[in-house]
Amino acid sequence: VQLQASGGGLVQAGGSLRLSCEASGSIISMQTMAWYRQASGNQRAVVASITASGGAKYADSVKGRFTISRDNAKNTAYLQMNSLKPEDTAVYYCNADVNRFNYWGQGTLVTVSS
Repeated sequence: VQLQASGGGLVQAGGSLRLSCEASGSIISMQTMAWYRQASGNQRAVVASITASGGAKYADSVKGRFTISRDNAKNTAYLQMNSLKPEDTAVYYCNADVNRFNYWGQGTLVTVSS
């Protein structure tokens, strides 16, 4: 199983980006999917997560600005990021529980300029 993250880039403060995370391989079941981020000098921290049935949770710092969603038919999770702030600058990683194992995707860099 592989997770492929995409959608990062450079955006001005107040702008939006949409990240995607597609799982591929021998997938029997996909449980919780999540996005984490790691800013320079900081530990990796969860941003948002979504269960297979669509239950979502968010870090306090992104509530009201970010929305996590998933398309189970496409084995893909999305992170819509609006009203971006310079402090959202980080490498964003997707994470998923697939076939009851935990997988990480490669990071995608999000840079928010002031």
